[in-house]
Amino acid sequence: QVQLVESGGGPVQAGGSLRLSCAASKYANRRKCMGWFRQAPGKKREGVAAIYTGDSTAYYADSVKGRFTIAQDNAKNTVYLQMDSLKSEDTAMYYCAVDFGYRCPSSWYGGADFEAWGQGTQVTVSS
Repeated sequence: QVQLVESGGGPVQAGGSLRLSCAASKYANRRKCMGWFRQAPGKKREGVAAIYTGDSTAYYADSVKGRFTIAQDNAKNTVYLQMDSLKSEDTAMYYCAVDFGYRCPSSWYGGADFEAWGQGTQVTVSS
């Protein structure tokens, strides 16, 4: 079973930036879809961004397009989420997840297809 470890969360002021990291414990050479999700208190989990490591195709939720960037470092088996122009509504626990399909699923946003999840890292944006 692959282990995913997120890091990089913390408090930040509105308009600021953070970079989250998600390191996978194995399958560095295996093509996979890596996704970032978030869940705020009292709200449903939502997809933020995903990337297929085979060709670096990236997907974004409308709410973060133009502000967040997902990227991969295959040598480190790590995926990053660069978050700029943060807003108070970005406050949530952020999770990464992995799906070993041949591409990111069309329903990636819901997260149901993802097979392993990290423990999460908290992002708190103050206005």
